[in-house]
Amino acid sequence: MAEKKGTDQGSANPKKSGKTPGIEENFAKLEEVIGRLENEDTSLEDAFAAYSEGMKLVKTCNDQIDRVEKQVLKLTQEGTLEPFETLE
Repeated sequence: MAEKKGTDQGSANPKKSGKTPGIEENFAKLEEVIGRLENEDTSLEDAFAAYSEGMKLVKTCNDQIDRVEKQVLKLTQEGTLEPFETLE
């Protein structure tokens, strides 16, 4: 699988790059935000901005995961596909 490379690494706004980032890309951005929050040299104002950005990314990731879960299919013993049932 080819790795997607974007120019907008520090933002939760997909409109700047023209396409919606995938789950993997959003998780990578979230890791960057966590790194900024863990940095002792980050000012309170920058930490608040990073936290806000991180929370938007978490929501986006959750929404993307929910969409993928709804699309998951399972292969039956007969070789047919049927929707995957959750335990909700």
